[in-house]
Amino acid sequence: MRHNSMKNKTTAVLSLSLLLIMCSIIVSAQTKPAAEKRFTPKPYKPNNIQLYNTIARLDSVYFNAYNTSKEKVIDSLTSEDLEFYHDRAGLSTSKADNLASLRKYIFGKVTRTLTPGSLEVYEIPNYGAVEFGYHSFHNIAEPGESQPSKFVVIWQKKGEQWQLTRVISLH
Repeated sequence: MRHNSMKNKTTAVLSLSLLLIMCSIIVSAQTKPAAEKRFTPKPYKPNNIQLYNTIARLDSVYFNAYNTSKEKVIDSLTSEDLEFYHDRAGLSTSKADNLASLRKYIFGKVTRTLTPGSLEVYEIPNYGAVEFGYHSFHNIAEPGESQPSKFVVIWQKKGEQWQLTRVISLH
């Protein structure tokens, strides 16, 4: 009988020890420092499907004009106070200079392709929208397409007219 009593005490001590270890693991997992926690973004789903479709259409119209050298379309979709941030060429704050660069370096030479599924659109209340995505370029003087790169476009709506006002283009 004494043997069973010792065995029961040993089992109880081991069970209690195991329970304490499990509790400490659970508590430490829940109290990890912020730097150790992993953030996993949720898949993008538009909050406003009508706005998303509008900006996706504008992106398509703008870059169809870009790919086919339709300067008047690009001019109509570009704000007079354009700010174009390019990670290689720097900042351009002139709509006229931007159009001149397109004529000189892009039209008939470079085409752009939007990476399917990469477009995200968020409303900017009382202003317009911000568009994020990935795109790649094909230069006829170079083989193949570029690797997809990130871009940000801020669209402003004045009345019924949408224009791009800010662009960040990364390569």
